Parts: sequence; C-alpha cells; structure tokens
Amino acid sequence: MGFAAIKEQAFELFNQAPFISHISNEADYAQALALMDELIEDYDNQKPLIDMLSASIVRWEDKSPEFKSFNDRIEKLDSGVATLKVIMEQHELGVADLPEIGSKSLVSRILNGERRLTRNHIEALSKRFNINPALFF
Repeated sequence: MGFAAIKEQAFELFNQAPFISHISNEADYAQALALMDELIEDYDNQKPLIDMLSASIVRWEDKSPEFKSFNDRIEKLDSGVATLKVIMEQHELGVADLPEIGSKSLVSRILNGERRLTRNHIEALSKRFNINPALFF
C-alpha cells in the first residue's frame, strides 16, 4: 500500500472519529471509552489503535477539569501508602493483618500519613506479596 492510500484511510478514520487522536469534550471522551471497551475484546488485533486511543484518553484525563480534584489528590498521595492500600484492598486485609509492619495502631498511622513505611516494612511486604519494592517509591 502506498503512502497516498495510507493518508487517505487515516484522513477518513480521523474524520469519522477525531477523538481517537484528540478528545476535546465530554462527548468525545464518552465515545473514546465506548470504543476502548470494544477494542479490548480483540486486544491482540487492535493493539495499535488501543495504544493511540489510550494516549488520547490519558491526555484528556490529565487536563480535564472533571478530573482536576482527583488528579490533585493522586499527586499528593504518598506512593508507599497508595501501594499499601491497594495491597490491603486486593487481599481484603485489615490493619491487624500486616505483621510485617507491626501493630494495628502503627499500620493505621501509616495509612493516615502520620508515619512512613520503613525500608524493612517495604522489604517484608514485597517478599510476602511478591511485588517489586519500587512500587512503594
């Protein structure tokens, strides 16, 4: 296929679905998410389009006023605490279920941002849950 045909097909695609490369409003965002749901069902064959669409979705979510407060909260999160919360949620653990950290009160203080995870905590948690310690940083 020559470049002229590629350019023509790309023009037609982006003319019909401009949100694939640039989301400019909530309606585009909704269409992008709907298309992504369909593309994921045939991931192996749709990967290039998924990659392009996901980049467009990420750009929108990073700059959209709708996501500003969420993005601000995420930016302020301690990644160690965020990782610990995800582990606890995924494994349905409570503050008493983490002997690698210590007492329930210590786990609570860490979750509330009053204390920080130590290197020993991170090493023990990484070993127990078979995850890369870098996730905590």
